[in-house]
Amino acid sequence: MALSYRWVIVAAGGLLGCVAVGAMFSLPVFLRPMSQDTGWSVTGLSSAMTIGFLAMAAASMVWGGLSDRFGPRPVILTGSITLAASLALASRADSLVEFQLLFGLLVGAATAAIFAPMMACVTGWFDEQRALAVSLVSAGMGMAPMTMAPLAAWLVTIHDWRAAMLIIAGMAAVIMIPAALLVRRPPMTNKAAAESTDAAATSEMSVGQAVRSPQFITLMLANFFCCATHSGPIFHTVSYAVTCGIPMVVAVSI
Repeated sequence: MALSYRWVIVAAGGLLGCVAVGAMFSLPVFLRPMSQDTGWSVTGLSSAMTIGFLAMAAASMVWGGLSDRFGPRPVILTGSITLAASLALASRADSLVEFQLLFGLLVGAATAAIFAPMMACVTGWFDEQRALAVSLVSAGMGMAPMTMAPLAAWLVTIHDWRAAMLIIAGMAAVIMIPAALLVRRPPMTNKAAAESTDAAATSEMSVGQAVRSPQFITLMLANFFCCATHSGPIFHTVSYAVTCGIPMVVAVSI
């Protein structure tokens, strides 16, 4: 059962990541419609994404600790509910500051509840084909710009931005909450238990030692510079393309 169910975990992880990341990265699609409707500056609206990234960074550490303690399902389920609720509330925001807090702080923190706990969960389910499983979950997240972004672009062409964002919130709830309920803590096999005991006996690396290790620093810097170089162009390309006269749905395909 466990051998077959682990692929259910992979599928759920890919779906959850796709919707969560896609919902957060739908903001570039809403930039111009929101600015034109509310008079809020594009710079102010863009800062909501900056707040979202910072919230993801801080919340990831909290969610990771809670996932270790209580298991991934309650953490991912809480994140899914929070994400949908935050998007719904953000669609009703009456001020720029309110929108920045709702979309930036809450949506960013909720998205973090999906990424790290899901990756750790999938890793625990596999002894073999682990790299493939993690890659498939990552691919699901990578599909977000090809699925959620075009959907948001289509919605915003037939509805105002508030209705479009509310629809995305509803879809996130309908898709993510059932998918989160499929997530289970990885089973502890006898072999894994023995390896864990042996590892604990031979290695006493603390959290402080881990974060100071060359491997951790290398991975952290690689992730930082990866996000720093691609997030800006991804976020502003759609708005720039629309400014150049390219239709919204076509601009998103970039």
